[in-house]
Amino acid sequence: MNLTSHAEIPVITEDMLRRLDVPGPRYTSYPTADRFVEAFAVEQYCQALAARATGAGTVGGAQPLSIYVHIPFCESVCYYCACNKVITRHHERATEYLDALEQEIALHVERLGRGQSVSQLHFGGGTPTFLSDAELARLMGALRAAFQIGAGAEVSIEVDPRTVTAERLKHLAELGFNRLSFGVQDIDPDVQQAVHRVQSLQSVKDLMAAARELGFQSTNVDLIYGLPRQTPESLANTVREIAALRPDRIALYAYAHLPQRFKPQRRIDEQTLPKAEAKLSMLSQAIAGFISHGYNYIGMDHFALPEDSLAAAKRQGRLHRNFQGYSTQPDCDLIGLGVSAIGRVGPTYSQNAKTLPEYYDALRHGQLPVVRGLALTRDDLLRRAVIMALMCQGRVEFESIELAHLVDMRRYFASEFEQLGPLQQLGLIEIEPGAIQVTPLGWYFVRAVAMVFDRHLQADRARERFSRII
Repeated sequence: MNLTSHAEIPVITEDMLRRLDVPGPRYTSYPTADRFVEAFAVEQYCQALAARATGAGTVGGAQPLSIYVHIPFCESVCYYCACNKVITRHHERATEYLDALEQEIALHVERLGRGQSVSQLHFGGGTPTFLSDAELARLMGALRAAFQIGAGAEVSIEVDPRTVTAERLKHLAELGFNRLSFGVQDIDPDVQQAVHRVQSLQSVKDLMAAARELGFQSTNVDLIYGLPRQTPESLANTVREIAALRPDRIALYAYAHLPQRFKPQRRIDEQTLPKAEAKLSMLSQAIAGFISHGYNYIGMDHFALPEDSLAAAKRQGRLHRNFQGYSTQPDCDLIGLGVSAIGRVGPTYSQNAKTLPEYYDALRHGQLPVVRGLALTRDDLLRRAVIMALMCQGRVEFESIELAHLVDMRRYFASEFEQLGPLQQLGLIEIEPGAIQVTPLGWYFVRAVAMVFDRHLQADRARERFSRII
């Protein structure tokens, strides 16, 4: 299912919104990161790396790696931010961090061997462009010395438009980055003031033009709806202006206001946050707006131009979802480098220490800084396959799941099929003899459909740790 025209955008009633706009995971993984346990630590992670190195459980050799590098530093705080970050204007702090990253890379080389093939490399944060040109060159040099980054690899970096110039973009291109993700969030001055992130639209336009001239394969713009002082009208203007810039991809995230978990959000006046009905209007208008400008709605929070590889992957059933969101990359092992970084190796997830002192201390003792994680059970793997099929393709084919996991779908998920009944009555899904199909209406609430198959969530109902679906 693929929304491609304004006429296909469904109408959502207030009653439906009240029933379905509940907290729930974004399912960049299953089980979700809140299920990680400290019983899974560095020893278990090293065992997973050893299994990959020896080829245990693989057929025809290991798939290329994906690598995520977390750069936590930011010069100033954005009030909406829920990322793991360190606010500082002391750029000299990057030196110690790069020393630690190089040691973490070396520890992985010890266990995996030098020259592991890499098909995807992503720098996130924080603000990766907090690093100077020389520091970025140093880090890329360390990664290239340790891994074999393929000629066709996707090499991307998150960019704060306030921290780069056209000259810096040129340097990024020279280092091998071929994809840029610009954090814009909103172009309205009042909203920018409310979230402490002021930047001009002209600066974004200039950087987008420079990126095209430099030959970057893809540009992405990140936006957020549901921010303080934001209205359907102001967001509609942001949608028009950004769509006119023709970025290859657009990510439109729902703001999750969780001040009890994220301290910077306490600086936001809750009275200025839009209500659920306004947020729904923003989402539906944004989807309509981007579609009218020629974008394909990929799902949940992503849009892409029809010729972009993400749109092609959606059409061809090759879409995947990982800790960075929707991706064209096949299901592959992910090495997470840096403070708080999450990785996935074989049937395991792992996460590094969340604070710099703890991260540094582990590496000083010659240990990988993994402090928690999870070894997936057979049930976890089965449910992950179902949830990712829903989130990526909007369709679960029973036969493919049954052959891969040796189960009878209707028997194994008997209670889940009962819970799907009301969602079918609401028009979110269609249950066919051999498949579950998400409808155009269901794409708005695809997380609610996936939640039915989340055994952990169904068991404890402790959902307030998650953002709301709309």
